[in-house]
Amino acid sequence: MNYVIFKTKWGHFGLAGTEQGLCRTFLPVAEPDLIKACFLREFPQAKFDKNLFQNLQKQIIAYFEGENVVFNTDNAVFLNGYSEFAKSILNTCQKIKFGQTATYKELAQKAGYPQASRAVGNVLARNPIPLIIPCHRIIQSDGKLGGFTAIGGKNLKKRLLKHEANTLKY
Repeated sequence: MNYVIFKTKWGHFGLAGTEQGLCRTFLPVAEPDLIKACFLREFPQAKFDKNLFQNLQKQIIAYFEGENVVFNTDNAVFLNGYSEFAKSILNTCQKIKFGQTATYKELAQKAGYPQASRAVGNVLARNPIPLIIPCHRIIQSDGKLGGFTAIGGKNLKKRLLKHEANTLKY
């Protein structure tokens, strides 16, 4: 397991993964040591590698600079240890396009679990790869934001959605 922490316009972003693929992302925060501590708590043997997922690093930097980015990672998203249901929800969520939103109910239906909207929220709350799997694009049926467990909470979710909407205007 390796990790990298790099600077974006919004703060420091973290990626962790193996040869098999991307395992974890950490949304931007001001202090890179926070990301490092989280990665090492989760992956105690992880080593820093500034070259890890270089193309993805460039895409993420571009995203936060206001570009319309489709995260076509060169590496697979690695969801080992997740149930088939959770994998289905996360893989379906990954297909929600930049600047678009879907409701928890719509995501459940698209994933083939039409009665599982509440369970979708639980899966997204544990999304290990936010931004690449854009759980911030999933909202409630009434148009309210719903939850967001990343540091920054609903304010960050709102900011990400506004960022994407503003990017599409130009």
